[in-house]
Amino acid sequence: MKKILCLTLTLLMVLSAFGSLTAGAEGYDKVVYAYATFNNIPTAEVLDTIEEKINSVTRDLINVEVELKPISIWEYDSKVSLALQGGEQIDVFQTLGNLNVAIASDMCYDITDLIPTCAPEAAELVGEDWLKACSFQGSVWGIPTLKPIALTPMVIYRKDLAEELGLDMTQINSVFDLTDTLRAVKEAHPEITPVAAVNAGNIGLQLTVENVDYLTDDYYAPKGVLMNDEMKVIDFYATEEFKAICQLARTWYNEGLVMRDAATTSSTAAELMSTGNYFCYIASYSYPEEDTAASLQAQSGNYPIGAKIVSGAFLDTTAINALTWCVASTSKVPEAALKFLNLTYANSDVVNTLIYGIEGRDYVMKDDGTVNYPDGFDSTTVPYTAQLSCGTLGNFFLMYPMEGTNPDSLAWEQDQNKNAKTSAALGFTYDNSRVKTAYTAVTNVIEQYLPALVCGSVDPEVDIPEFTQRLQDAGLQTIIDSKQAQLDAWLAENGK
Repeated sequence: MKKILCLTLTLLMVLSAFGSLTAGAEGYDKVVYAYATFNNIPTAEVLDTIEEKINSVTRDLINVEVELKPISIWEYDSKVSLALQGGEQIDVFQTLGNLNVAIASDMCYDITDLIPTCAPEAAELVGEDWLKACSFQGSVWGIPTLKPIALTPMVIYRKDLAEELGLDMTQINSVFDLTDTLRAVKEAHPEITPVAAVNAGNIGLQLTVENVDYLTDDYYAPKGVLMNDEMKVIDFYATEEFKAICQLARTWYNEGLVMRDAATTSSTAAELMSTGNYFCYIASYSYPEEDTAASLQAQSGNYPIGAKIVSGAFLDTTAINALTWCVASTSKVPEAALKFLNLTYANSDVVNTLIYGIEGRDYVMKDDGTVNYPDGFDSTTVPYTAQLSCGTLGNFFLMYPMEGTNPDSLAWEQDQNKNAKTSAALGFTYDNSRVKTAYTAVTNVIEQYLPALVCGSVDPEVDIPEFTQRLQDAGLQTIIDSKQAQLDAWLAENGK
């Protein structure tokens, strides 16, 4: 750099750095949209093409240029939190089961007054009751993803193996019905492990426990719950239901029916199933069995996939706000950020580009209006896809259906949302700000004990008593008492 230009260029660099926080090219507001993906992270060059396609819409509609920030689902929470703490620009982010933590940590912008002008379509689409599930102390802190929200636990299995062995999967109505089927697979194919992990420390059993209101906690680390329509907050880990799933996991582990390193694996169910070395996994989906299987089949294509429901759907506040989109409290352009977020609910081109990418390159449209990957490609080889995130971004009902899905499914999904069993505490949001120390200590204990217990790699008769005592020592009862007090006040306020 020539000395005569040094001062000028330095000034320009400073102004450019400041300007990048608020504006894109040619005066457009720049919005950074951070979203979680289960798929491969695309290259920067590929991501540029997706941004340009979206910006061709947003420039004219809302004077915004978006910068996309896809983050692996397994790193999402930590990376977003660290980025915001470090002053990195993120304007729109999603919460993954921890909206109350995000609110208490001052990560979210109060969008109450901005919604009427910046997100009227999104607000109308999700409705007042769903917005209340994302509210606290009279303010709205986010917009829930518009999707079939009633999560239904299912066994996802290889149909070819089930047919080969004559296994009648229609008779599997509970995870406790599954053991003999897993034994049959293991006996016929000793080279195959019957059950794969969903992800590290999770083989899917915990969410099969019915009628649990997590009281806005993380599904995988609850700290005081309601069960079976009772309004008394209890320790989930001290219940007979929790003990039963841990004992089932232990049986599977001892008999070699579940992967040995499920508690620590870095692989996901999709990756494990694609190898052909596993028969099934257990996870929760909000779509019919047929559509769930078709969607998962399209993602890999290696083996025919079936799905069987093994537990009932249940709606609580967490079910609605588990996937909530927020404007970051640090955003310099909150109005622009909310306007872009609104388009992910209201504009088909924007949301389908986010999910599927570029037509012809990343997906192809079929004559019946469904989509699939181009010939010779799948979700792991196309330049861009976020298809596995289809139920987490904006408005699911605007997204193109995958080939093989049933056109009647929308009615089923809407019926599930409307008629699934609902918690009496729906709409209650817990504020943990006064027990943060206990929350941190209890979370550390859960992370130490829970993965091994629910994956079967330790004896529940030995470890559950130790686990529950350690939780009490860490302050779980303080959290339970705090939740009960807030719940009682909420019930009184709402006349329940």
